Amino acid sequence: MLFRSGGLPPLLMYHSVSSYQPDSFQLIVSPARFEQQMRCLRRWGLRGVCVRDLLEARRGGGGRRLVGLTFDDGYADFAEHVLPVLTRHGFTATVFVVAGRLGGDNAWSVAGPRKPLLTADEVREAARAGMEIGSHGFQHVPLPTVADTELAAETNASRDVLRQVSGQDVAGFCYPYGSIESRVIRGVKDAGYDYGCAIWPSAHTGRHALPRIFIGNNDSPSRLWAKGLWYWLALSYQGPGADRVGPAAVAMARYQQPETGR
Repeated sequence: MLFRSGGLPPLLMYHSVSSYQPDSFQLIVSPARFEQQMRCLRRWGLRGVCVRDLLEARRGGGGRRLVGLTFDDGYADFAEHVLPVLTRHGFTATVFVVAGRLGGDNAWSVAGPRKPLLTADEVREAARAGMEIGSHGFQHVPLPTVADTELAAETNASRDVLRQVSGQDVAGFCYPYGSIESRVIRGVKDAGYDYGCAIWPSAHTGRHALPRIFIGNNDSPSRLWAKGLWYWLALSYQGPGADRVGPAAVAMARYQQPETGR
């Protein structure tokens, strides 16, 4: 079945949905392409949901026709171009917000296009519409490079701010740039997050380092299908132990995903 991944939940990774312009990080999907991709999911008998609901369904032994939809960075175009489409299709999603930059822009992306981020009011609007609000850190810094005190601030302070803004528990964390190591994962767990989203499969793969499928503007229906199949094949190459992914899986999955300034 498309997007089945050896027991791991199938998660699609988006960033910005806006008028397409070429960018070196391939983070932008046009509204027309996004609408087409969501229609394809419905036509294939799949339903897009937030990560929290997908994990809960999987915990109960169900959710085989569910696909997790995630949006990194919390761009303002989520409110304009994503939310109406998801609502129309009866889908939900998780938007990972940079808590210390609400209403600001993606200043961390020096080489990419400067884009505005969701305001506190827009985060509340998304939460009221049934979207899950997750944390993408407080300032969007690569967590393996910071000291323990800053790691605690990035995880704890961001969760506190987003809880207050959204009125939700804020169960999920998404690692900026996809950068993870054992110390960082422990910090996310210690901050009370129920799960964490990474990018690629790795030796850390598990509930607090969930791999995802990168989605870009070039992903037509046939490419979207192929990526799902590719990922399922990659994650079928498990290493020793159910919670480990072998080096072949890492290489295969990373091959189909561009390096990005997430």
